[in-house]
Amino acid sequence: MIKERKNIRITFLLRLLKIPNLLDMCRIFAFKSYTTPKHWYMLSFFKQYKFFWISFFILSLIIISIFYSILKPKKVLPIYQPSRVNSEMVDSTIQHVSKYHTIADFELINQNGETVTQNNYKDKIYVADFFFTTCQTICPIMTDHMVLIQNKIAKEDDVMLLSHSVTPEIDTVAQLKRYALEKGVNDSKWNLVTGDKKQIYNLARKSYLAVKTDGTGDAYDMIHTENFMLIDKKRQIRGYYDGTKPEDIERLLEDIATLKSEAL
Repeated sequence: MIKERKNIRITFLLRLLKIPNLLDMCRIFAFKSYTTPKHWYMLSFFKQYKFFWISFFILSLIIISIFYSILKPKKVLPIYQPSRVNSEMVDSTIQHVSKYHTIADFELINQNGETVTQNNYKDKIYVADFFFTTCQTICPIMTDHMVLIQNKIAKEDDVMLLSHSVTPEIDTVAQLKRYALEKGVNDSKWNLVTGDKKQIYNLARKSYLAVKTDGTGDAYDMIHTENFMLIDKKRQIRGYYDGTKPEDIERLLEDIATLKSEAL
C-alpha cells in the first residue's frame, strides 16, 4: 500500500512538470484527490448506502414541512365592532358597542322581483356594497370588480354577493334587471336589491358601518361609498375593502379563502 501511494505521488509530480495549461492542473488535482484511499472509501460508503441517504433526505423534507405547517400561525380575520371602526363610519347611537355586532334583519326586492331577506344568506359568506345604476363615477368600477369576484366564486356554493341600491326610487325592479343583464349578473350568486330607502340607509350606517355621512334616509339624504364589506356566516363584518382598487379585490378574495378555512 505504501509503495502504491508513493508511485501515485511520483506519477503526480511527473505530470505536474508537464502541465500545459490550467485545465490540466484541475484534472490532475481531481485525479489526486479521488485516488487516495481515504476518499475512495468515502465514495464507496456513500454509493453503497445511496438509497438510504436519498430516502432519509426525502423523509426529512416531509417531516420539516409537516412541522412548519403545524407551527405556522394560522391567519385569522378580525371581527369588526362599532367601537373599533373609524367613528366617522359609525352612527353615534352605536359607537359604544364593542361586541356581538351583526348585520340586522332585512327585507328587500331583487332584480327578479323576488323578496330577499337575511335567510337567503343564512350560512353564507357574502360581499356587500352600495351602488346606484345611474352612477357614472365609482360605481362602474365597483360593479366590474363585483363581476370579477362573481366569476372567481362561481363554483363556491357558500359564497354570494349583495348590492344595495342607494336610489331605490330610480332603481326599480325593471331597472335593476336591465342593469343585471348588461353587467352579466348571475342571479344564483348575486342579488341587486331595492326597497325602502330608510331601511337601506340604516343598513349602511348601523349594520355595515359603510359610510361617513349622517342622515335619516329621507328624500334629500344620499350616501355614496366605495366600500366592499366581507360578511361571515354569523353575519359579522370581517373585512373592509376599497371596491375601486384591484389590489383590495385580490386581498378580498384571499380573505374569502381564509374565512372558508375557518370552518374546516
